[in-house]
Amino acid sequence: MSYQDSSTHLEGVARLATELMYAEAINEGLREEMKRDNSIVILGEEVGTYGGTYKVTQGLMKEFGANRVLDTPISEAAIVGTAVGAAVMGLRPVAELMFFDFTSIALDQIMTHAAKMRFMSGGQVKVPMVVRTQYSLGRGYGCQHSQFYPSIFLQSPGVKVVLPATPKDAKGLIKSALRQDDPVVFIESGLLYFTAKGEVMGPDYLTPIGKADVKRSGKDITIVAISRTVYEALKAAEELEHEGINVEVLDMMTVQPMDYDTLEKSVQKTGRLLVAEDSVKTGGLSSEISAHVAESMIDYLQAPIARVNSPPMPVPFAKELERAYMVSGSKIAEAARSLMKA
Repeated sequence: MSYQDSSTHLEGVARLATELMYAEAINEGLREEMKRDNSIVILGEEVGTYGGTYKVTQGLMKEFGANRVLDTPISEAAIVGTAVGAAVMGLRPVAELMFFDFTSIALDQIMTHAAKMRFMSGGQVKVPMVVRTQYSLGRGYGCQHSQFYPSIFLQSPGVKVVLPATPKDAKGLIKSALRQDDPVVFIESGLLYFTAKGEVMGPDYLTPIGKADVKRSGKDITIVAISRTVYEALKAAEELEHEGINVEVLDMMTVQPMDYDTLEKSVQKTGRLLVAEDSVKTGGLSSEISAHVAESMIDYLQAPIARVNSPPMPVPFAKELERAYMVSGSKIAEAARSLMKA
């Protein structure tokens, strides 16, 4: 189902549903928080009249007005820069960037300014803002609109980085992000918008930022997955279960700060670690996760750490090549089998 076909569910029906698509869950989380807190505003390209490029903000301008849902010019630097100023002056802005690739245009605003202001002011200045964006890997958008490099923000203390995989966590985390007094980069998977469906919780439920979640319990291998690859890891776990390999799937959800406690408990139990995520291997999230385990708990490991990442090349445009490029359940399962033999 395309987002155009399913976007009509975002108004009215979505509020009553117990199961929502990923995009609908974020929409509902935004709506609930905007009702709760009048200081929350949304700004970005096409977020208002059009309802968002991916319909995540559909209906919000109609409900809350053009003063709280603002369409902006095509300038990521201006969008995020405006959000920084608004946050410092007491609002809680949500700056939407159409593609994750375009965060590079606003890195100065995010990493040099938003991330540093609270520290430099001795805690006197708060910067409660959320930068929402999505990566389009798997949607045939080509190499300039499909990049995934969240590890760049690990080099910027002061910014929190969230990557939800399920509708429940997407809603719970956007609500938590909007209650932070620090900037949050909220990275969504465009591929999941209208393919991932699941139960969501009511308006009082918050998914905590900085906590990982065990999506499947197991005893033989820990597979750490992030965003879209959580589903691929769960596919691999089902496949491996038929072969007598019991997999634990750990969804990190937040990568800044990382929940090292839950990671360590899982690896202590299984003795094997495989990290599967969409970054290129060199300098990606899997590098940091692997380094931490190697430094902190090498004695618990029964085999070398394994990683399944995107290959070191631009994302192909052709659907068949893009599919071959991507981390998949079959690639994860193959790596897990090799790990069990090590």
